[in-house]
Amino acid sequence: MGRIRTILKKIFLHKDTEFVNLQKTQHLNSNKIASNEKTITKATYDKTLTELGDSFDLVHRSFNQDEIHIIYLDSLVDSKTLEWEILSPLREMSFNNLEKAFQQSLFKRENNQEKVINGILDGNVSMFAEENTYLINVAGFEKRSISQSETESVINGPHDSFNETLKTNVSLIRRRVRSPRLKMITLSVGDISKTKVLLIYIEGIVNIDIVNRLKERIQLVKVDSITDANVLIQIIDDHQHSPFPQFYTTERPDIAVAKLYDGKIIGLVEDSPNIFCTPSSFFDFFESPDDYNQRWIIGTAVRVLRYIALFITLILTAFYVSICTYHYEMIPQSLLQSIMQSRSRVPFPPIIEAIFLEIVIELLREAGARLPTKIGQTIGVVGGIVIGQAAVEAGITSNILIIIVAVSAIASFIVPSYIMSASIRIIRFLFILMAGFMGNIGIFFALGIITIHLTGLTNLSSPYFMPISPTFFKDWIDSIVRGPFYKIKKGQPAMQNDGEKERN
Repeated sequence: MGRIRTILKKIFLHKDTEFVNLQKTQHLNSNKIASNEKTITKATYDKTLTELGDSFDLVHRSFNQDEIHIIYLDSLVDSKTLEWEILSPLREMSFNNLEKAFQQSLFKRENNQEKVINGILDGNVSMFAEENTYLINVAGFEKRSISQSETESVINGPHDSFNETLKTNVSLIRRRVRSPRLKMITLSVGDISKTKVLLIYIEGIVNIDIVNRLKERIQLVKVDSITDANVLIQIIDDHQHSPFPQFYTTERPDIAVAKLYDGKIIGLVEDSPNIFCTPSSFFDFFESPDDYNQRWIIGTAVRVLRYIALFITLILTAFYVSICTYHYEMIPQSLLQSIMQSRSRVPFPPIIEAIFLEIVIELLREAGARLPTKIGQTIGVVGGIVIGQAAVEAGITSNILIIIVAVSAIASFIVPSYIMSASIRIIRFLFILMAGFMGNIGIFFALGIITIHLTGLTNLSSPYFMPISPTFFKDWIDSIVRGPFYKIKKGQPAMQNDGEKERN
C-alpha cells in the first residue's frame, strides 16, 4: 500500500511539474508575441514619422507619460471632432480603458505600415499604444458648397451640381435613388495620388458584364496620378486617337441618375466635379434635361434642331468655299452678283479667307472662356464686331463670309456637350480643307470618312453609333427624337431586359 501511494505521488508530482512548465512556456510565448508586436508597432511608428516628417502640417503628440502617441495632418482633420473624439478622452482616461473610451468613434485597429500612412493622408488620426496601432477617422477639410453648374445650364429642372468632394456627390445621388439596389464599387488609381474612383450602378438594370469590363480596365491603369474624370476616361477609351468623346461626362446629378435608370454605369472620381457615364453613344451628347422637362413635341423639335445645327456648323463654311472655288453655277444669279462684288477687294482665295476667319472666331471663343465672365462677354461681342468690320474695310474678307462663319459658330453652341462641341469645331477645318481642294466631292468624301469612323467606334465594346448602326428603330424614340413617356423604356428593367434579348 505504501508503495502504491509513493507511485501515485510521483505521478501527480510529475503532472504538476508539466503543468507549471506548460504555464511558463505559454507565458514566455505570450511575452515573445507581445515583444514582436511592440517591435512591429515601433517600426510602424518610426516609418510614419520618417515618411511624413517634412510635412508642414504634421502634428505629433504624446499622452499618458509617453505610452500613447498620436500622429495626424492638421490640414486634413476637423479640429472640433478631433478635440471632442480624441484629445479630451486621452487627457482624462487611463491606459487600460483605451479601447472602451473610443468604442463610439470611428476606431479601427491597423498594424500595416502602408495602410497607416495612407490612412493619415485620408484624414485619419493614427494612434500608437504599446503593441497596437489604431486609425480614427476625423477627416474634415475645406470644400466647395453645392452650386449651379456654369457649363450645363437648364431652363426647367434642378439646378444643383456635383462638386469636388466624393461624399457630397454620393449624397446627391442617394437622395434621388433611395433603393438598396444601388450598388457601388470602390477602386484606387494612381501610384502616387491614390485617387478613389467609385463605380455606381443599379442592380437588375445594368449589364453586369460591362461593369466587370470597366472595373478590370480601370484596375489595369498604371499612372502616377489622376487629376480629373476627363483624364481617366481618355486613358480607358477604346479608341484614344479619335476626335470624338466616347464617355459622356456631366456635372449634373439629375443627368447622372437618369443614366443609372437607363441601365448605365456612372463613375465618380475623387476631387473631380465631373462624372462619366458608360456605355455611351454619339446621340447621348445631343440630349439635354430640358428635352424631358417640357412637352414631348417641343423636346423633339429642339432635339432635331440640334442635329440640323450639327450639319450647319460642319458644312456651311465648307460649302461656301466649295461654291466660290469650283461651283459658281450653283449660286442664283442675283446672289452671285452680290458675292462677286463682296469678294472683289479680297486678294485671297476662299479657303484662306475661311480658315483665317475660323481661327479668329476660335481665338475670340477661347479668350472669352478664359477671362472673367464680364470681361469675356465684352471681348466676345466687341472683339467680333470690331475685328469683323475692320477686316471687311481692309479687304481681308467679305461680308457674306463673316455672316456664314458667325452662323456656323452659333450653330456649334447649340450642342449641349462642350466636349462634343469642341470636337465638331476641330472637324470643321477638315471639311473646309476638303472643300478647298476637291469642292463638293470633298465635302461628301469627308462626310463619308466621318460616318465610317463613327460606325466603327465602340464604348466598352458597345456600338458608339447605336441605334443607327446597328439599327434598332424602337430605340429611335428616345435618341433621334424625344417621344412620349409612355413609349420610353427608360427606368423599366423588365422591358429593358426584353429589349436586350431582342437585340441579341
